Amino acid sequence: MPDEEIVPFLRRLRSVTFFTRDLGFYQSTLCHTRYCLVCLAVGQYEAATFTRRVLRHPALNTRSKRMGKVVRVTHSGLRVWQLHADQEIVLTW
Repeated sequence: MPDEEIVPFLRRLRSVTFFTRDLGFYQSTLCHTRYCLVCLAVGQYEAATFTRRVLRHPALNTRSKRMGKVVRVTHSGLRVWQLHADQEIVLTW
Protein backbone atom coordinates (compact mmCIF):
# COMPACT_ATOMS: atom_id res chain seq x y z
CA MET A 1 0.00 0.00 0.00
CA PRO A 2 1.51 3.38 -0.93
CA ASP A 3 2.15 5.83 1.94
CA GLU A 4 -0.43 8.32 0.69
CA GLU A 5 -3.20 5.69 1.01
CA ILE A 6 -2.44 4.68 4.60
CA VAL A 7 -3.89 7.72 6.43
CA PRO A 8 -7.23 7.70 4.50
CA PHE A 9 -7.45 3.96 5.19
CA LEU A 10 -6.84 4.48 8.94
CA ARG A 11 -9.56 7.15 9.05
CA ARG A 12 -12.11 4.60 7.86
CA LEU A 13 -11.29 2.26 10.76
CA ARG A 14 -11.98 2.73 14.46
CA SER A 15 -9.45 2.73 17.29
CA VAL A 16 -6.44 1.54 15.33
CA THR A 17 -2.82 1.83 16.42
CA PHE A 18 -0.51 1.78 13.40
CA PHE A 19 3.20 1.09 13.95
CA THR A 20 5.72 2.07 11.29
CA ARG A 21 9.44 2.69 10.94
CA ASP A 22 8.75 5.43 8.36
CA LEU A 23 9.50 8.67 10.26
CA GLY A 24 7.71 10.67 7.57
CA PHE A 25 4.48 9.90 9.45
CA TYR A 26 5.65 11.84 12.53
CA GLN A 27 3.69 15.04 11.87
CA SER A 28 1.31 16.89 14.15
CA THR A 29 -1.07 17.36 11.22
CA LEU A 30 -1.71 13.61 11.15
CA CYS A 31 -3.36 13.50 14.60
CA HIS A 32 -6.90 12.13 14.36
CA THR A 33 -9.43 10.79 16.87
CA ARG A 34 -9.84 7.46 15.05
CA TYR A 35 -6.25 6.25 15.17
CA CYS A 36 -2.79 6.46 16.71
CA LEU A 37 0.38 6.55 14.61
CA VAL A 38 3.54 5.22 16.22
CA CYS A 39 6.82 5.90 14.41
CA LEU A 40 9.64 3.67 15.58
CA ALA A 41 13.05 5.34 15.31
CA VAL A 42 14.83 2.11 16.20
CA GLY A 43 16.51 -0.67 14.26
CA GLN A 44 14.44 -3.21 12.37
CA TYR A 45 15.37 -6.00 14.77
CA GLU A 46 14.29 -3.87 17.75
CA ALA A 47 10.84 -2.99 16.38
CA ALA A 48 8.97 -5.81 18.13
CA THR A 49 10.57 -5.04 21.50
CA PHE A 50 9.75 -1.33 21.26
CA THR A 51 6.22 -2.06 20.06
CA ARG A 52 5.61 -4.01 23.27
CA ARG A 53 7.22 -1.25 25.35
CA VAL A 54 4.91 1.36 23.81
CA LEU A 55 1.81 -0.75 24.44
CA ARG A 56 2.86 -1.20 28.09
CA HIS A 57 3.82 2.44 28.71
CA PRO A 58 1.53 3.94 31.40
CA ALA A 59 0.62 6.92 29.17
CA LEU A 60 -0.30 4.69 26.21
CA ASN A 61 -1.37 1.34 27.67
CA THR A 62 -5.03 1.56 26.62
CA ARG A 63 -6.66 2.27 23.29
CA SER A 64 -8.40 5.35 24.63
CA LYS A 65 -5.09 6.82 25.85
CA ARG A 66 -3.51 6.32 22.40
CA MET A 67 -6.23 7.68 20.12
CA GLY A 68 -5.55 11.12 18.63
CA LYS A 69 -1.77 10.84 19.03
CA VAL A 70 1.25 10.59 16.78
CA VAL A 71 4.20 9.12 18.68
CA ARG A 72 7.92 8.97 17.88
CA VAL A 73 9.72 6.19 19.73
CA THR A 74 13.47 6.25 20.42
CA HIS A 75 15.82 4.49 22.81
CA SER A 76 15.74 7.51 25.12
CA GLY A 77 11.96 7.94 25.26
CA LEU A 78 8.88 9.08 23.39
CA ARG A 79 7.77 12.31 21.77
CA VAL A 80 4.03 12.73 21.34
CA TRP A 81 1.89 15.05 19.26
CA GLN A 82 -1.65 15.10 20.58
CA LEU A 83 -4.82 16.28 18.88
CA HIS A 84 -5.40 20.03 19.49
CA ALA A 85 -2.03 20.43 21.26
CA ASP A 86 0.35 23.29 20.46
CA GLN A 87 3.52 21.47 21.37
CA GLU A 88 5.04 18.02 21.70
CA ILE A 89 4.94 16.08 24.93
CA VAL A 90 8.13 14.29 25.96
CA LEU A 91 7.76 11.00 27.84
CA THR A 92 10.49 8.85 29.35
CA TRP A 93 10.61 5.13 29.69
